[in-house]
Amino acid sequence: MIDQVQHIQQAYGIVGREQEIELSLACLQAHRHILLEGPVGVGKTVLASALSKHLGRPLHRVDGDERYTEQKLTGWFDPPLVLKVGYTQASFVPGPIVHAMTGPGVLFINELNRMPESVQNVLLPALDEGLVTIPMLGPIHASPGYSVIATQNPREFVATSHLSEAIRDRFEIVRLDYQSFDEEISIVKRNTGIDDDELVRPAVAITRATRKHRLIKRGASVRAAISIVQIARQLGGPNAIRRAAMVALPTRIELREESEAPIESIIAEIIEDLPKKA
Repeated sequence: MIDQVQHIQQAYGIVGREQEIELSLACLQAHRHILLEGPVGVGKTVLASALSKHLGRPLHRVDGDERYTEQKLTGWFDPPLVLKVGYTQASFVPGPIVHAMTGPGVLFINELNRMPESVQNVLLPALDEGLVTIPMLGPIHASPGYSVIATQNPREFVATSHLSEAIRDRFEIVRLDYQSFDEEISIVKRNTGIDDDELVRPAVAITRATRKHRLIKRGASVRAAISIVQIARQLGGPNAIRRAAMVALPTRIELREESEAPIESIIAEIIEDLPKKA
């Protein structure tokens, strides 16, 4: 298992995450479905994609949305073809879950908790028995190797309802949190190709500080640090990091309801405080 973990890290550019990779791989090899839980930007999608490629299975992605329908997930009948051949296999357009089941492949559901309850209910027999029933067509059974990997943000990060107990009971949960300072340094350098510590270290430090500020409900992920470094490199000059942070962070943090200060002033405070805490 250790060799497989190291191969996944090296082949797909994953920094750290040894335990998360090992647990996820063990679940999939035991024919279990996985729920990856963690804040935005911690690499849930990257991990799912790497696992799918490592196992040699295509990844069929679905993004959670309150407007998503059962038909989009399972498939639908093409009206012109129905007129010609009726409700048959030839007129049926498979949805992502059917593609994953018959491939076999991996059905990747990003932010499953945003799916309507009716869509989640369609998943239950697909998770339990590897079965989806299509009206007018009949049951579709999953081929060996079919898996589901879903993600959700922690309860405090979402405005939608959490997953039902029935759905959660069909998954094994693997939690991903923010990584260490040194790991985030490595991630930024790898994603930007910039090895300048005078840019990378303060960008990561500012980003991490947003996660602990008293007036910030949701801090920024390492994606913000990547953007800060890329923008600062283009700007140049002594205030490049500060100026880059002012455009990279506002869209990636969420203030607490009691905060009355403008978001820019809070970012400025974080930047000013960093040297004092160093």
